[in-house]
Amino acid sequence: MASSPCSTAGGSNFDCGLEIKTRSVEQTLIPLVSQITTLINHKDKLKKTEKTLRAIQKVGQAVSVAVGRFVAVGEAIALENEELKEEMSYACFEARKAGTAIAQLTDVCGVEQSEVDGRSTVFSDRTGMVKAARMLLSSVTKVLVLADRIVIKQIISSRNKVLVTLQQLEQVSTFQEFVQIFSQFGNEMVEFAHLTGDRQNDLKDEKKKARMAAARAVLEKCTMMLLTASKTCLRHPDCESARINKDAVFQRMRLALDQVIEIVTDARTSGESKALPMSIYAGIKDFKGKVEGLRDSLYCVPCEAVAAQLEALVEQTEDFTDSAYTSHEQRESILQLCLITRQETQQLISTWSRAQQSLKAKEVTEEVELAILKTCQSVSELRRELHKVAVGRASELLKLHCDHLVLQALKAASGEGNLEVVAEYGRTLTEQREQLVETCRLLCHISGTEPLEITCIHAEETFHVIGPQIISAAQTLALHPNSKIAKENLDVFCEAWESQLSDMAILLKEINDVFEGRRGDKRTYLSLPRPGKHSANLKTVKAAKLDAEEQTTIAKLGLELRLLTSDVDSELERWEEQEQEHEVVRQCQSMSSVAYSMYLFTRGEGLLKTTLDLFHQAEVLSEQGLQLCSFLQSFSTQLVDEEKMLVLSEMEKLAASCQQLQVCAKTPVQGKSATFQKVDTSIQNTKGIMTVLVSLLPLCNKLIRKSKSERSSLGSPQHWRERQISTPVKEDTLNVKGSNGFGVKSLEQHMANMTFLESK
Repeated sequence: MASSPCSTAGGSNFDCGLEIKTRSVEQTLIPLVSQITTLINHKDKLKKTEKTLRAIQKVGQAVSVAVGRFVAVGEAIALENEELKEEMSYACFEARKAGTAIAQLTDVCGVEQSEVDGRSTVFSDRTGMVKAARMLLSSVTKVLVLADRIVIKQIISSRNKVLVTLQQLEQVSTFQEFVQIFSQFGNEMVEFAHLTGDRQNDLKDEKKKARMAAARAVLEKCTMMLLTASKTCLRHPDCESARINKDAVFQRMRLALDQVIEIVTDARTSGESKALPMSIYAGIKDFKGKVEGLRDSLYCVPCEAVAAQLEALVEQTEDFTDSAYTSHEQRESILQLCLITRQETQQLISTWSRAQQSLKAKEVTEEVELAILKTCQSVSELRRELHKVAVGRASELLKLHCDHLVLQALKAASGEGNLEVVAEYGRTLTEQREQLVETCRLLCHISGTEPLEITCIHAEETFHVIGPQIISAAQTLALHPNSKIAKENLDVFCEAWESQLSDMAILLKEINDVFEGRRGDKRTYLSLPRPGKHSANLKTVKAAKLDAEEQTTIAKLGLELRLLTSDVDSELERWEEQEQEHEVVRQCQSMSSVAYSMYLFTRGEGLLKTTLDLFHQAEVLSEQGLQLCSFLQSFSTQLVDEEKMLVLSEMEKLAASCQQLQVCAKTPVQGKSATFQKVDTSIQNTKGIMTVLVSLLPLCNKLIRKSKSERSSLGSPQHWRERQISTPVKEDTLNVKGSNGFGVKSLEQHMANMTFLESK
């Protein structure tokens, strides 16, 4: 289960028992957690100046009002969704109760009189404050997660409508009826695409995000196939190949619709109970981890498991060595490297066994260390050879089929009604399909990340399915060579094949980027804008494409941006492994990913196709940067004055750059020249943000390591805990005007985004 932000409040180990699966819920809670933690961890003997007391009271009142508004939305949702009414109502009651308690505890302007009356305040009742904070976090999280269920319900309802219409389309018998129902189907698919696109972007799990992208790609391509295949079947109702062609499209669409529901509900409706098999890359990574772990487990963990895991890896390499398309030299090289790795592993086991029986720790440790290094080096050489074989074969196939000669010959033979030649080229296409399917399987083994593995599997399935569909479409045209509809249908399936080859070229580049350390596993943010905030812009802003001259100008800026993202990635790699989940690292990785997708746009590559796509990405980047600023503001309160000033100085630069980018991205423009200028400014501002990150990352890394060093030097964990609890509350932090006190602003923003649920 994903950890909840609630676990950080007041230094407690509280968990509200809810799994947060989306970034929107997580990002709503982060500032709330940060501000509550700051308020709880005040000094017991905080100087009670009039300004401090006034600031504390304003925070309490503000959070109470914000929670009241937030709860009102939750209660409205409860009234419209009977199945969630009881849970939602109780969560809203708890949230309102906690907000009121915090307001009362922070009502400290008459603190002396309160002490006389015996009324509790944040100064006198720390336990009560912690309890109220925990209740608030728990109940707000519950409301958000329950509201998220409504989104899931909308997706399921939209899918069900699509399925009903799909069934009607499958049974139509006239063109007039088909046109009428397909128009309805198109509208329903647009709604489904919007809902699932938004969900895809919001998912935290990168594997689920990749699976969702694959399913949505199938639905997008199959919609056009369904149109032409159905029309062909209606025109030629007695043609068996046309019926087979159409049935395959409907079946694939249903499977993709089921997969979307499996992802959003965490269910298994298609019998997919088993996990993806481990790839060779993942196996090698795990194997090296176990080998290197022997340094710390000399006397407690047997290393026979290492040898067994190596044998499993060697068995997987048979996908390469048993292939008819692997050359003799490549096969011999792989087998030789497997043998060397076996020998080095056996040597390691022998050395490790002797070290267990020896008392000469220093001498033996050096021997074990050398054996570990040799084993890791040999398995890395094996990985490089497998990568070389898979990528080399994929590159050769893409070059071989780039001119699509077989498809052209198949079209020509079909148009001439020559069934014998169609069958001949059909066999050639089937052989190509087998090569591509096997190559995708090999690429999956060496892809380097789980999302890329899923993309490889999607490519494999696509080639496997579309190949026979092209042949059935060609057979239909050969039987009816004068049929324009049959010709159009064959063209659509051939275009899908060509499109998948293009996607495979992009996939190959991304795999190479990962292998060469260029972070090719970039997250791509392609969600449709959320309801309310950006909906109006979708109707008024027209997407534009840059011409060749403008692309050249922007490409120069893009190159500079790429160098900066490389610098950011290099700084991220300097962080220790145990610090990779730190908030600064996570946020900067995400921002670098978005900037990288914008760089790909400047090259005419990637999934950002229009200037509208680019501007949406710019908004995402600016919002992420401002979230990082919010964290840095909180982080700076733990630092001494000189260090604090350094962090705040960089934070102010970052905030200014993000605000400039946000203003630029949201400013509407008209005309080609103005659009080009907006693109130029967006890239320039993005460069400014990356420049700040290059300076900010090493500074934060240094300060966090220093903090860890200081913690390790303390007498006991209890001492450190007491030191943290006594962290002073800064008056500026408590001032509602100057801060996002208690996440009030974030709560109100999320509330605004949730109001669209009331009208559904």
